[in-house]
Order: sequence, then structure tokens, then C-alpha cells
Amino acid sequence: MFKIPTVLRADELIDKAFKKSSRVNVPRRSKIDFVRQKNIAKITSASEIMSLTLRKYVRAFPDVDNLPPFYLEMIDLLIGADRLKKSLGAADWCASQVMRVSRSYRLKIGKSRNISEIDAMRGECYGRTSSLVKQIDKELKLLGDARNELKRMPTIAPDMRTIVVAGAPNVGKSQLVAAISTAKPKIASYPFTTQEITVGVLAMNRRKFQIIDTPGLFDRPLEKRNEIERRAILALRHLSDLMIFILDPTGTCGYPIGYQLSLLEEIKRQFSHARMIVIENKADLLREKRYELAVSALTGAGLEELKKAIETELSDFVQQDI
Repeated sequence: MFKIPTVLRADELIDKAFKKSSRVNVPRRSKIDFVRQKNIAKITSASEIMSLTLRKYVRAFPDVDNLPPFYLEMIDLLIGADRLKKSLGAADWCASQVMRVSRSYRLKIGKSRNISEIDAMRGECYGRTSSLVKQIDKELKLLGDARNELKRMPTIAPDMRTIVVAGAPNVGKSQLVAAISTAKPKIASYPFTTQEITVGVLAMNRRKFQIIDTPGLFDRPLEKRNEIERRAILALRHLSDLMIFILDPTGTCGYPIGYQLSLLEEIKRQFSHARMIVIENKADLLREKRYELAVSALTGAGLEELKKAIETELSDFVQQDI
């Protein structure tokens, strides 16, 4: 979702800048002119590498103030939106200060005619710019950690109408997403659990809908979820237009139907704004069905009826979006 380069720590960035600056070349003239131009070129190279690298980080990170609500919630949960903004602001400030110090010393060197003085001024400039970068080392570490968290974030289209699949463990959620998605579902690391989410695309009536399975979030009572998982659910509420809740009345999932029904009632309360379809999976094993929709994600039985039910629930969205 977010393409952000590897964020160097302060010492790494300083080493990179000074190593490259040590290789600069300038035309040979008089000795004093050569020394002056050589040191100006070194300062220019080092300061530009520091400044441009920091600015590259600032540009690569998303603009927190203009993110869709889902991603804003995710970033605030994983990193802290204010902390991220503060760190990006520090990097931008440092980039400006490095260039300011560099300009000051280049002007001084340009006026000097003393070789030892010129070398000393370059050393002072290196020391001051290094000190500036080291001042924001904690911020660079946070940006590096933030970059790693953002890389783990699933690619979800916040503007696409979204179906969220819920149910107890092993009821067949991911299997259903794979069965009704027209595109091969993407499996992605999910930042809030040790498991992965499945994101598929359901094409219907000239429109595409996003369908998401989020294991580890909707499979147990609220009181058994930690604070991060609770906030993750809040983030997903920004996306959900339709909830498909899957029951496994056969009990082969390992959870009794009473437990599954209590979980259903809790999900209804949490996603009261979203429409809901309740289905029974594993129809190939059912002796009798309790709900109108019984499907088998394994054999495909009942999936066309499910798609029609989805189309009915989302028909007004389709009319609005076309």
C-alpha cells in the first residue's frame, strides 16, 4: 500500500553522506583555489545527501491529515498519528537546518585564503551537521519502525464497497471468500493478529465489491479481546457496508452453535450500521437448515443464492455508484 524506502539511523545517514563526499572531484587550479573548491564540494555533497534523504522520507510517508478514516485509524493504532507527524516534522526541520549550516560554511570557505582554516571550517561544518542529524535519531528510529508497520498493512481500497466476513474459527470464512471472489484472493499479513487476512474481489452487476476475512478479530467475545484488537475492529467499521456472518451448525468447527449465536449477537451490536446476511456453511454435511441460506464453500452448493442475496442487500449502492 505504502512504498517507503528503508529509513537509515543517524550514524548510518552520516556515514553515507561523508563517504560519498570524500569521493568528489574538482578541476585543478591554484593550490588555494583547489583546496577551497574541494572543501566546498565536499560540504555540498554531504549536506545534500543528508537533506535530500530526509526529505525523501517525508515525501514517501502518507499525509496523515488526508488519509481515509480506515487507514488513519490503523496508523493511529499501530504507530500513533501524532507521533508520526512529529517525527516527520523533525526530519523536515533537520533537512532545512543542515542546508542552512552548509550554506553558511560554504560562504565562509569561499572568502578564506588560509588552507588550514579552510580544513578546520569543513570539520566544523561536518560536526554541526552530524550533531543536527543525531538530534533526530529517535525520530528516525520511529520512522523506521513505522515504515515496517506500514509495509505489513493490507492493501484495502477504502473507497470500494466492502463486505466483511465474520464467524467463529474454522467455520470456513477464508474458504468462502476464495469461493465467491472473481479474482484470486490476496493473503496478507494482518498487523493486529498473528494470522493473515484474505482480501478478494466480487464482481457483480458491473460493479466490484471488496470482500474481507479477518481471522482473530471476530471469532471471540469482546471481553476476550485486547485493546489493540478492539481498536482494530473500530477501524474496520469504517469499511464495512455488509457483514456476512457464517454459522457452522454441524459443530465440526469445534464450537457449539450456542457460542456461535452469542457471537452473532455481539457482532450485530458492534456493526449496527452495517447490513447483515447470516448463512450456514458446510451444507453438504447438514441434515436440516435453520437459516434461509445454507451453502457449502467446499462444494459450491448455495453460492449462487448467496450472491443474489448480496446483490439484493447492496442493490442501492450499485444504483448509486454506476
